[in-house]
Amino acid sequence: MSIFNVEKIKYEGPKSTNPLSFKYYNADEVVGGKTMREQLRFAMSYWHTLCGDGTDMFGIGTVDKSFGGLTPMEIAEKKVEAGFELMDKLGIDYFCFHDKDIAPEGASLKEFQDNLDKIVPIIKANMKKYNKKLLWGTANLFNNPRFVHGAGTAPNADVYAYAAAQVKKALDITIELGGEGYVFWGGREGYETLLNTDMGLELDNMARLLKMSVEYARKNGFKGDFYIEPKPKEPTKHQYDFDTATVLAFLRKYGLDKDFKMNIEANHATLAGHTFQHELATARINGAFGSIDANQGDYLLGWDTDQFPTDVYNATYCMLEVLKAGGFTNGGLNFDSKPRRGSMTHEDIFLSYISGMDSFALGLKLAYKIVEDGRIDEFVKNRYASYNTGIGAEIVSGKATLESLSEYALSLNVVEEKKSGAQEYLESVINQIMFGGI
Repeated sequence: MSIFNVEKIKYEGPKSTNPLSFKYYNADEVVGGKTMREQLRFAMSYWHTLCGDGTDMFGIGTVDKSFGGLTPMEIAEKKVEAGFELMDKLGIDYFCFHDKDIAPEGASLKEFQDNLDKIVPIIKANMKKYNKKLLWGTANLFNNPRFVHGAGTAPNADVYAYAAAQVKKALDITIELGGEGYVFWGGREGYETLLNTDMGLELDNMARLLKMSVEYARKNGFKGDFYIEPKPKEPTKHQYDFDTATVLAFLRKYGLDKDFKMNIEANHATLAGHTFQHELATARINGAFGSIDANQGDYLLGWDTDQFPTDVYNATYCMLEVLKAGGFTNGGLNFDSKPRRGSMTHEDIFLSYISGMDSFALGLKLAYKIVEDGRIDEFVKNRYASYNTGIGAEIVSGKATLESLSEYALSLNVVEEKKSGAQEYLESVINQIMFGGI
């Protein structure tokens, strides 16, 4: 029996006025040598889509996500049914989960693990039935009050051990379901004040947990990618995984940089004072580009709003970085997004996903047009042309010394930078490529 009174969503093209249709996402259309389905690798977020009920700090939920279930385990089973029906009707191939999303915690760790053991075979059967895959799994180490002071950075060793047990089980599930990645998001791995915090010990302990997790997963056959998801603040005032650069420094200090890539979230980037494109570029040029949580924030609000992405500029610049990185390997575009609290019907879930999928499909097509057009790349290439010959080539090759550069500079009459950065021109080129057909 169908949970959603919605037909399968079809591609009808940009002139369609049917809200329950794709205007730009045509799964089998080839862009850049691959189909849109292959390029974008869309994933459903289990937590927002099947668990988020619209609760916020000022009010209770506005939408029922029990999907007809009565007991906690019945509701968990109904969420599996709803999730796979949703993915099937939207043509989404992947999903992502936290352990707490898929089964109730119960009264003890043993009960939680027993509940997971009951629900995982149901998920596995539906994956086979609908031909769906797990993009990545993770453990929820932030909701329960036991993690009030952190999990992998907890001052209490018993809490640390509990967190490790959750990670182990989440890894077991990810491996069993053939997951292509595993994410660590430091939900409460941070601090409110350094007056009560041993930052050095907390960072050391977090690194120890990551090392143990990698060793365990590899030993048990996990072939996928490990990801860190940067976020600067919220729920703690200062998160240890502030942004991509901070995470890279952490990974390199502890010798973990060969094991981990980044799972970049758009809204987290803006909270850190960066653009989405900046965070993706930083990961790419450091060989750490992995996966993406596709959403957007509200620039007028200072918290993580997790809105469905409809900003086509952001989607275009995102896909430009993905193309520069050679495309996804094990990662994809996970919609870590939720309909607004006032969008409380089941149909709103479909409308939200359609808007996000269409935005990134359009972003992909426009990013590829920018690459094909070539003017942006050519401008950047010419701007740095002085490093191709002469003293510039010596700098790049490593042959130059401080002495040789000083001697060269003294031989020059006048040195002035007279070439324009032409930002306004380049932005107009982007607009022409994006809207030239109007």
